Amino acid sequence: MKIYVVQSGDTLWKISQTYGISVNQIAAVNGLEDPTKLVVGEALVIPTPFQQHVVQRGESLWQISHRYGVSIQEIINANNLTDSTILHIGQVLTIPILYHIVQSGESLWAIANHYGTTVSAITQVNQISNPGLIYVGQKLRIPEMTKKTVEVNAYVTNMGQTGANLVAPLSAYFTYVSPFSHRVNGDGSISPLNDELIIREALNRGVSPLLVLTNFVDSSFDSDRAALILRNSDLQNTVITNILTMLKDKGYRGLNIDFEYVYPEDKENYNNFLRKVVERLRPEGYSVSTALAPKLRADQKGLLYEAHDYAAHGEIVDFVVIMTYEWGWIGGSPMAVAPISQVRKVLDYAITVIPRNKIVMGVPLYGYDWKIPWKQGTLAKIVSPREAVNIAGKYGAAIRYDESFQSPFFRYTDESRQQHEVWFEDARSMQIKYDTVKDYNLRGLSYWVLGTTFPQNWPVLEANFKIKKY
Repeated sequence: MKIYVVQSGDTLWKISQTYGISVNQIAAVNGLEDPTKLVVGEALVIPTPFQQHVVQRGESLWQISHRYGVSIQEIINANNLTDSTILHIGQVLTIPILYHIVQSGESLWAIANHYGTTVSAITQVNQISNPGLIYVGQKLRIPEMTKKTVEVNAYVTNMGQTGANLVAPLSAYFTYVSPFSHRVNGDGSISPLNDELIIREALNRGVSPLLVLTNFVDSSFDSDRAALILRNSDLQNTVITNILTMLKDKGYRGLNIDFEYVYPEDKENYNNFLRKVVERLRPEGYSVSTALAPKLRADQKGLLYEAHDYAAHGEIVDFVVIMTYEWGWIGGSPMAVAPISQVRKVLDYAITVIPRNKIVMGVPLYGYDWKIPWKQGTLAKIVSPREAVNIAGKYGAAIRYDESFQSPFFRYTDESRQQHEVWFEDARSMQIKYDTVKDYNLRGLSYWVLGTTFPQNWPVLEANFKIKKY
């Protein structure tokens, strides 16, 4: 996989010729509605050009797999074959193996660096005895780079069939899916949620559903609701009993607690509540995780941060989701939603008190469109990454890229002469986030939230990681 940034004068045909990939392939991976319209500064995912094989008379899938050194199942998956015993003469099969033709001036080091592998890996798979002796026109097999295995969670706020339809086509990319959310009531009961179809879809596709418990009241997190539960031992026992019942009845595999804006004086109460939850749930085979605000230090002030005890959560629960997004938010001034400079500052603190194998980094799947000059009290509009690019194309805006934030943005003027500033995510910004997961050797990542159009994210994710399943 490569990422290409569109330049002035580029056409999709020109880009396809450069990389040896069809226009349709590039358009499909990037969700391009009109392949003739590209936006300057837009990042395109260029899929890997795999080997192709034309089926000959008498050939079987077993023979073809042995010829190329790949498994039958890999060929079946790459070509969506429903019956592996039926092949047709002249049928073109994609062989999930990559070759490189040596060009003038190339070295093995340059080739290995280009494909994200090593010289030793290339020499071994091609049986090269002297790495310094390669020749122009030589065909080299490029081994697949070793991918880090991670856990991937995805929150979903759409319920019923709509939510299930969001999960189904992306299930291969998830370890967990987390319907948002069940609310804890003042009497210790748990609010119902139309999540049955999502849970069924997840379980049928090898994804573990997590029950998300929040201190939501009406449409926002409520400090008093959290205090009511966290200060009453009897209520806590009732809550935990009700959680266990719901986990068993609905088929959830674990619990994710997202209590936000907890009063600072309830920090230890929250920690003790988590200990009680783990004590009851873990023997039953359920995981327990929490969602944490993005803190820069232990004594960070603010209602959002003070009761979130990183060290205690890291010790008590199975893993934590750190919500490393919303620096740019719907009610704030324009900026990147998840500037990597800020994300890394949070992680720099987190890894000092939480084991790396318990940290799941939050990743946004959306952006915002602000009216500018920005005024206090005005709200931004949520946009999907694909929608953001379409807006730039509609108004002739060139997409720029902030190297400090590692995030794309642009400005435009609409029909009413109102100016706007848009920050969003693209293949480049996601690649940096995935590099960060690898650099910090984290457990994995968690998406907020399914439902936005971002087709190019998934091949970027797949190119970087192997997704853990339970």
